Amino acid sequence: MPKTQKRDLEEYVNVGHSEAENHLRTQNAQLEQTADVESADAARKLTDFLWFNVFGFAYHYLKSRFGRRHKYQFYPRGDDTGIFKMPIGTTTTNIALLSDWASDTPESDRIGAVVASHKPDYSIHLGDIYFVGAPSEVHDNFISPKASWPRGKLGSLALSGNHEMYSNGDAFFKVLLPTMGVREGDNVREQKAGFFCLENEYWRVIGLDTGYTSVERPFVEIISPPDCHLRREQVRWLRQQLHLDNPEDRRGIVFLSHHPPFSAFRKGYPKPARQLRQFFGNFLRPVLWIWGHEHRMVGYKRREVAGLPIEGRCIGHGGMPVEIDNPRVDNESIIFYDQRERIKLRRIGVGYNGFAWLSFQNEILEIEYRDIEDKVVVSEKWKIEMASGILTKEEAT
Repeated sequence: MPKTQKRDLEEYVNVGHSEAENHLRTQNAQLEQTADVESADAARKLTDFLWFNVFGFAYHYLKSRFGRRHKYQFYPRGDDTGIFKMPIGTTTTNIALLSDWASDTPESDRIGAVVASHKPDYSIHLGDIYFVGAPSEVHDNFISPKASWPRGKLGSLALSGNHEMYSNGDAFFKVLLPTMGVREGDNVREQKAGFFCLENEYWRVIGLDTGYTSVERPFVEIISPPDCHLRREQVRWLRQQLHLDNPEDRRGIVFLSHHPPFSAFRKGYPKPARQLRQFFGNFLRPVLWIWGHEHRMVGYKRREVAGLPIEGRCIGHGGMPVEIDNPRVDNESIIFYDQRERIKLRRIGVGYNGFAWLSFQNEILEIEYRDIEDKVVVSEKWKIEMASGILTKEEAT
C-alpha cells in the first residue's frame, strides 16, 4: 500500500468528536489524495467526488454506526497473561508515551523523530488514530516503511481511543495489534488485547482499555451516554492476574488510558476509577494516572475519585493542534499547564506538541514532558516506598 500524502495540521483545527464528522473528514482526505495523484477529465473527477464524499462516506458511516463491532479481544487463561516483563536489574528503563499522535502530519512526524532520537526501550500510544482509525490510517501512521511511529528497542504497545472505535475497532484489532508486542529474551510476545501490564520488580505500568466502551449505537448514546467502563473481561483480568489488593506487592502503579478519570476542561469519565477502587481492597495507596483524549499537556494536584487517590497527568498533545484555552472549572486543581502558543491556524492559537519520557531506575521514576523542539517543559521525580507501597513526589521543575 503506497504512502498517502501528508496531512496538514490545519485539517484538525476544531475537529469534532462525532463519528459522522470524522468519517466525512476521512473521505475528504481520500478525495484530496486521489485528486493529487490522478489526472482525469471533469466527468471522472465528478464521479470520484460523488464516490468519495457521498457514497464512500455513507458506506463507512453506516457500516460503523450499524455494523458489527469487532469482537472484544482479551487474554486467555494460560501462559499468555498480558503481563510483559521489563528488564530486571539496576539498569534504567525508558518508556516514551504518546497520545493522540496518529494524525499523519509533519508535526506528528517531528514528534516521532524526536522520540526515536532518544532510542526508547518501549513506546506506547495512548490512543486516537485520526480520523476514524481506518486501516489506511493505521498503515500510514504505524506500518508503512515511511511511517514515523518510533518503535522501542524492546517493543511497542497501544491503547484504543474513541476514534479507533469509529470504525468499530476493526483496524485496531486486526491491523495494529499484530504489529505491537514486547521482546523478552529471544522471543517477541504479541499484544493480543487492548490492555496490558508492563512491569519490573519496582513498578507496574498498566494500560487500561477505555476506548472500546467509549462509543455506542445511535439513539442509545442519547439515552445512555458511553461511560468508558472497563468490560467484564478486563475486570476479570485485573482481579485474577494483577491482584492489586495483595499487601505483599508494594510496587508503584502507573495507570495509562485514553480517557480521563477527571478534567478541568471537559467531561471526565470516573467509572473506570470506581471499578479500579474495588480491586485495591484495604491496601489502598496513591497511583499515577496518565491519559490523553484532550489535546493539551496538564498536570493536576492529587484527587480522589471514588476513594482512589490519583496523581493525574494529561498528555493528549502528541499530533493534534494543541489546545491552550483556559480551564472551565476547578482552576486551582492544576499544578502545571503548557499554554505557550506555537502558531496560529485559522486565526486560532495552538500550542506545542509533545510527549512524556519516563525513566525507571529501581524505586525512582523520573518523568520529562518534552515538546516538539525536544525541550523539557516540566520534569518531576517520583519514588515508591517499597516498605509501604506509598508513592511520593520527590521534586518537580
